[in-house]
Amino acid sequence: MSLPGSSKHAVTRAASPALAVLALLGACHSAPPQPEQPLARVPIQAPPPAAPASAPTGTNPAAAAGAATGGAATTAATAAVPVHPEVPPAAQADFARAVGYMRAGNATEAELDFKQIALEYPQFAAPLVNVGILYRKAGRLEESEQVLKSAVAHESGSAVAWSELGVTQRMRGEFKDAAASYEQAIAADPQFAPAWRNLAVVSDLYLGDPQRALTALARYQELTHEEKPIGSWIAELRQRLGMPPAKRPEAAPQAPTPQPGTAPATAPEAAPASSARAPSGAGV
Repeated sequence: MSLPGSSKHAVTRAASPALAVLALLGACHSAPPQPEQPLARVPIQAPPPAAPASAPTGTNPAAAAGAATGGAATTAATAAVPVHPEVPPAAQADFARAVGYMRAGNATEAELDFKQIALEYPQFAAPLVNVGILYRKAGRLEESEQVLKSAVAHESGSAVAWSELGVTQRMRGEFKDAAASYEQAIAADPQFAPAWRNLAVVSDLYLGDPQRALTALARYQELTHEEKPIGSWIAELRQRLGMPPAKRPEAAPQAPTPQPGTAPATAPEAAPASSARAPSGAGV
C-alpha cells in the first residue's frame, strides 16, 4: 500500500523503493484565464493524470499526489507535522489492490477497499484521499470535501491531502478556503510544487490577488524550472502590478580561446596518487 510519505518533490522528490501509486492534483497547466487542470503525482512527484493517490513505502509516509489552494478544514494542520508511522506490508498489498480497481475504472470496489483500509490504518490519509477523488470525479463534491477534511484530520502532515481538499473546495466555489488549504499543503511540504501553482491560480483567477499569485508562481517556477507558459504568466502579472520585467540571468562570459602554441592560464592538476586506490572492501 503506497500511503502518504514525505518526499521531495519538486515536483519532485523520490523516496526509496515505492509502489507506483498516483493521486490527482488540480493544477493549472496554462496561464490565465484557464482554471486548474488535474495533475497526477507520485508521492510528491509528477506522473500521468487520473490516477489514485499514494505514497512510498518505508518509515516516512507523508503525502502522495497533487495540487490546488481552505477554511474550516485548515485548523487541523496548524500543528507541527507529525512523524509518520511505518507502512505495514499488508497495508501496502491492500492499497495496491484498491489502486488497481481505481485505475481499472471499478469505482465501487475501489471505494469499498479504500474505506476498509482507512478503518484498519486510520493514521494514513491516502485511502481517504482516493475516496475523495472518486467522489469528486462522480460530481459528489460535498461528500468529497467531507472525506478530504477527514483525511487531513487523520494525517495533517499530508501535502497531498490538503491539496486535494483545496481542489474540491475550489470546485465548490469556496475560493478562500481553497487558498487556505493550498497554504496548508505548502506548510506541510514547501517543496510540493503543485500546491504553489494552484495557490497562484486561485489567487489570480478567483480572489483577485495578483501579488500573492506572483509570489506563488515564482516559487513554483523555482522548484520546477518550467518556462512555458509560466514565464509569460509571470510577465503578465508583473505588468499588472506595475513592476518592471524580470531580469534574465546573464550568461557566463566565455573563456578566451587560447592562441595556438600557448598553454592555458591554469592547467588541470593531476589527481594525487592516493586517490587511485580502490575503495576499501572492494574486491578484484
